[in-house]
Amino acid sequence: MRGDSSDDDVPLAKTTQASITSPSSNRKMDSAASVGLSIRKGPVDDRMDIDSTPNGAAKRKSRTSAGAAPKYKEESDSDDGAPLAKRQRSNRKQVESDSDDEPIAKKNGMKLPPSAKETATIESSDDDKPLGSKLAQRKANIEKAAAKDAKAIRAKKPATKKAIKDESDDEPLAKPKKRQPNGAASAKKTNGVKKEPDSDSDVPIAKKAKAASATKGKAAAVKEESKDLSENEEEEEEYRWWDQPKKEDDTIKWTTLEHNGVLFPPPYQPLPKNVKLYYDGKPVNLHVEAEEVATFFGSMLHSTQNVENPVFQKNFFNDFKDILDKTGGAKDMNGNPVNIAEFKKLDFTKIFEHYKAISEAKKARSPAEKKAEKAEKEKLEAPYMYCKWDGRKEKVGNFRVEPPGLFRGRGEHPKTGKVKKRVMPEQVTINIGKGAKVPDPPPGHKWKAVQHDNKATWLAMWQENVNGNYKYVMLAANSTIKGQSDFKKFEKARELKKHIDRIRADYTRELKSEIMADRQRATAMYLIDKFALRAGNEKDTENEAETVGCCSLKYEHVTLREPNTVIFDFLGKDSIRFYNEFVVDRQVFKNLKMFKKPPKEPGDDIFDRLTTSQLNKHLSSYMPGLTAKVFRTYNASWTMSKLLQSLKVEDRTMAEKIKLYNDCNREVAILCNHKRTVGASHEAQMEKLGDRIKGLKYQKWRTKMMMLDLDPKLKKKKGAEYFERDAELDDAWIGQHQKFLAEELKTKIEKKFEKDNEKLVAEGKDKLPAKELKERLKAVGELEAKFKKENKTGKVEAEGKGPTVEKLTAAVEKLDERIKTLELQAADRDGNKEVALGTSKINYIDPRLTVVFSNKFNVPIEKFFSKTLRDKFNWAIQSVGKDSTWEF
Repeated sequence: MRGDSSDDDVPLAKTTQASITSPSSNRKMDSAASVGLSIRKGPVDDRMDIDSTPNGAAKRKSRTSAGAAPKYKEESDSDDGAPLAKRQRSNRKQVESDSDDEPIAKKNGMKLPPSAKETATIESSDDDKPLGSKLAQRKANIEKAAAKDAKAIRAKKPATKKAIKDESDDEPLAKPKKRQPNGAASAKKTNGVKKEPDSDSDVPIAKKAKAASATKGKAAAVKEESKDLSENEEEEEEYRWWDQPKKEDDTIKWTTLEHNGVLFPPPYQPLPKNVKLYYDGKPVNLHVEAEEVATFFGSMLHSTQNVENPVFQKNFFNDFKDILDKTGGAKDMNGNPVNIAEFKKLDFTKIFEHYKAISEAKKARSPAEKKAEKAEKEKLEAPYMYCKWDGRKEKVGNFRVEPPGLFRGRGEHPKTGKVKKRVMPEQVTINIGKGAKVPDPPPGHKWKAVQHDNKATWLAMWQENVNGNYKYVMLAANSTIKGQSDFKKFEKARELKKHIDRIRADYTRELKSEIMADRQRATAMYLIDKFALRAGNEKDTENEAETVGCCSLKYEHVTLREPNTVIFDFLGKDSIRFYNEFVVDRQVFKNLKMFKKPPKEPGDDIFDRLTTSQLNKHLSSYMPGLTAKVFRTYNASWTMSKLLQSLKVEDRTMAEKIKLYNDCNREVAILCNHKRTVGASHEAQMEKLGDRIKGLKYQKWRTKMMMLDLDPKLKKKKGAEYFERDAELDDAWIGQHQKFLAEELKTKIEKKFEKDNEKLVAEGKDKLPAKELKERLKAVGELEAKFKKENKTGKVEAEGKGPTVEKLTAAVEKLDERIKTLELQAADRDGNKEVALGTSKINYIDPRLTVVFSNKFNVPIEKFFSKTLRDKFNWAIQSVGKDSTWEF
């Protein structure tokens, strides 16, 4: 029996602590059974004991309704030094205080921070395996290197405030911008229109201060009439903004701005009279607005994951009934009212068949028709594709207003299926330079407002009806303003490497802090730094998806399994489930166990003394502008940098070098928790890739048999094993493959014949006669006869012009290279099935690292960056140039 006393029998009101802990309870914690919960959608381990609430303990309300701080029993870490219970025994009465610098035991009646429901996490994962110990150990080694590097950097120059601001490995950092007040936060979660990071330009107009008026000199510089921005202009010299000196005031985004507004979707085309919605087996007539909403659902019957979702059906039906009520309801063929009261009686089949026929007709169009339609579409969009930004032609990223439809959302979004209403010009605010011609709204309409805010980077904005988010028309990813934003983001992460060791040392020490607020903050910092959890933000609107992040984790989201495994299970970004198990530091485990102690229960916050704003304010004391999200960029880039430096690629083929890079990227994605569920088409893709590899192996075997046809003695010289057929190439598969090759040849001939005819028609000549196609298709029959003979005799006649053993040997070697390349691709693709490489490579790994790898190992940058990404990261490609020594 232990000598320390237990206060289990003391009334709960007398055992409150929340701020400090006793050594006795901490020792109990070390020897206690595991703390656990039944995991939503996850496994329940027999080793997990459910937290129990002491008899008589009053239930505690969640943060949103609680008015006072929760009360906990005393407990602390056993190795914190002198027993805190003794030190605090004379001060058991609590005094009102809102200071986090005092022990929470002295606080009483402190108003808890608001509920932090707005959050996002990285891609969810259904992988129930914990992070691999091998990768975890590698990350630990990289963290040690980071600490060593940080000390070396600071040794060169004192880390004063001025030094922190001015010191940079390459370019000076832009001045940190103030965090935006509530109002613009929700704009981040728009469909396809993301607000620019760290910008104060995306706040709803009602909450923004009026922009400073432009000077007369600036206004005079702007032409009265905006010229057609779509006109072909001479190739402009590339604006190398990364070589330009940093602006003293980078809050001013532009001096002159001209653009042609936004492109609205075409109006709704009513259904033919013979196409109706059916209710209870009978066709009904609808007002055109209600009919349009019915077509939203009817046209997507093929998307079973949506239309068969009960939440999707419920939300759609509720909105559909509202629109029916506003438009006079449904009527039968005789004009009598029809009461549409049950969703299951609705039949959208005729509508679906109508739109399916339209889709198939589009697919069946001739290449000439498709080309003409594409040209017409480009002509319509041309005026909106570019703007003039400080006299430079810049591409606009998303000038199209999203058409109406049904909101789908991601994951388990509670609003999936709701109707996205048509955006009208009266909802759109235009931002343009003073003196520039304001774009004309569609005839009969007007803009909501026109403003001239040169601190804003958006060209137009409106508010959508489903989530109330603001959507913005921004410049394209390859624009100057977007490139500068990316550059600043990665430079901020590079700055963090100078301070990372001190930050980690501080939060490690504060894991045992006497002050509960500090202990919670340190634990959250540990989770954010080690496991890339997003910080999480407070929500300011009702009925949002219950997504959470680190600071807003609830009791039920965290399960603890002795001795030091933490299981997270919650809805993260875009309502996608985040499920993962992590092995954590023992002190972190003990802290989380403490944060879950009764009387806490499901619905209560784990970190009830911490908000994202408090966390970021603390981080900014280490480095101007440092926030929790910078850790994700830093950890990804630093880890990738060290992994790439450790590579040995001598005597490697191009495919092997690419795979090595992807392997490093994969490790970063795993360590940073960028996981995804296996795609539905993955198995089919792998099977198709496997068939391609087997097809090449078959081709290689046939080529070797041709060598024997030319020189039978080669079998003795090279050995019979060299000419053996791969075991996986059985007779049944070969028969199927030969049919495929014959069909492939037939398709190729028919397409060539069709193209030849199109060319002749374009030149005003007659088409080729049908007998010409028949003559060409004889080659298919000849190939089939050849395969039949080979299968019967087991011999293959040499093909090609002037075949020789030397030529065929060279062909075999080339086939070997192609097979090896495809096998590497197959292994790469299979390894990536549960890992989102793109998330890391595009958003978190400094693109200059990829450019350096490309330069150092002579791998074309096209192998890593698509055309779109090369445009987006042009600043990185150009600023690094051919240098192979640049370091993150």
